[in-house]
Formats: sequence, structure tokens, C-alpha cells
Amino acid sequence: MAADTSLPPGYKLRAYAEIDSTNDEARRLAAEGELGPTWIMTDRQTAGRGRRGRTWTSPVGNLMCTLLLRPKCSPAKAAELSFVAGLAIHEAACALMPGVPGDTINLKWPNDLLIDGKKASGILLESESGSGNEVDWLAIGIGLNLVQFPDDTPYPATSILAQTGETRTNAQAMTALAGSFEHWIRLWRLPDGFETIRREWLKRARGLGAAITVRLSDEIIEGVFEGLGIDGTLQLRLSNGSLRLISAGDVFFPAGGPAG
Repeated sequence: MAADTSLPPGYKLRAYAEIDSTNDEARRLAAEGELGPTWIMTDRQTAGRGRRGRTWTSPVGNLMCTLLLRPKCSPAKAAELSFVAGLAIHEAACALMPGVPGDTINLKWPNDLLIDGKKASGILLESESGSGNEVDWLAIGIGLNLVQFPDDTPYPATSILAQTGETRTNAQAMTALAGSFEHWIRLWRLPDGFETIRREWLKRARGLGAAITVRLSDEIIEGVFEGLGIDGTLQLRLSNGSLRLISAGDVFFPAGGPAG
């Protein structure tokens, strides 16, 4: 697996046949002094997880990986890398599916990849802060459904195999993802870099300008998806005309809703 993977200069790769979680391994490596940037990938996870502690199905054949970084920035700044990762997985998916129309591959706030309106990828950021409120390390966990997908999820799912009829390997996916991530993080590091990231993310967003439903931990609200705030919050225009900023939640689209 590792021998067939090509990474941009300066990146390390740690590849495993089986591990509990690539994010957990990133945590362990950080505690041992690993400086990164280091990609961690595995054929199988025994304790994969998604946002809000949800179980992430991790069958053999799908891409399961984590990037360990030492970003040397505030937690708020580090959170912007979720959108960098979203752009990277979108670009990688387009490269892995050259025959699929680009307008059917979208991003769903905050960090899901959709193919033909169905979820094919998830992103989970975990970090630990050091002294002075600066992030000591950041783990960006990414799962991409290459061959299999769950059928018992609250949001419809799919895989690259299901969409194209073609199998992509972990090595192919990892190579595409790592190269794309390096491209977008270079832009992010520029002055006002997140404005570029935000603008490019919105170009790929599903449901922009359309009605959506957002499920929060304690309520469900509806409105029109107007855009992203300067910090990546979702801007939701409510029926009373007010604008609500949402920092965490699950977005759903109405039946027959927007494809892009």
C-alpha cells in the first residue's frame, strides 16, 4: 500500500494494515514528538468515528487516513483547515472520477463530500492546545467511500465504485488527496488566504441560495443558505428576515432539492 503512494515533498507516510483509528494514532504520534506533516493511512479501522462521536464505518477498500500537522496558530485559525480539507477531497474525487460531471460533485457544510446528492466522505478535526492558546497539534481525519458505503445512515450515502463502476485503490486516492491538500493549504497560508478558501468552497457548495434544514443539538431550523461567514459559520436567512450564524449542525436538503 505505502509503496504505491506518492506524496508531495516534505510529507511522511505511516501505513498500517489495521489500527483502531488513524486520528488516535495521530494523537499518539504527537505525544511521542512526531512533528509532521505526516499522513497516516490504514486498510481497516476497528474504532473509526465521525463528528459528534458517531461511528464511522471502516470496511476494507475505502480510504481511511489522517494528516498530523503542527499548524502553529490559534484554534479558530486551525478550524479553517476543515474547509481546506473539503476542497482537497473534492478535487481528489474529481480526479478519481474523470467521467462524472463536475456539477454533481459538491460539498455540504460543514465538511461532507456529496456525489449526486449522496454522502461519500467525512472529515473530522481533532486537536490539542499548548501554551499561549496555540494549537500544539492538529489531526485532520478523512474517510472516502471508494468501494463500500453504509445503508443505515440518516443521510443517503454512496461510493466511487457505485457512481462509476470502477475501483480506485487506497494508494490512488491517497496520492490524489495528498497532492490536492498541499495545493490548498499553500493558498490558505497566504495573507487573507482563508478568503480564497471560503470563496472556492462556496463555488462547490450544494444548496447555496436555496432552502435547507439545519439540525442543531437542541432544535431544528429552516431557512435559506446565504453563504459562509468570515470564520466559516453557515449564514442562514430565516423566514422573518433575520440572519442566523451557525457554527455546528447537520444540514439537510428538501426532497428534490438543489443538486449544486
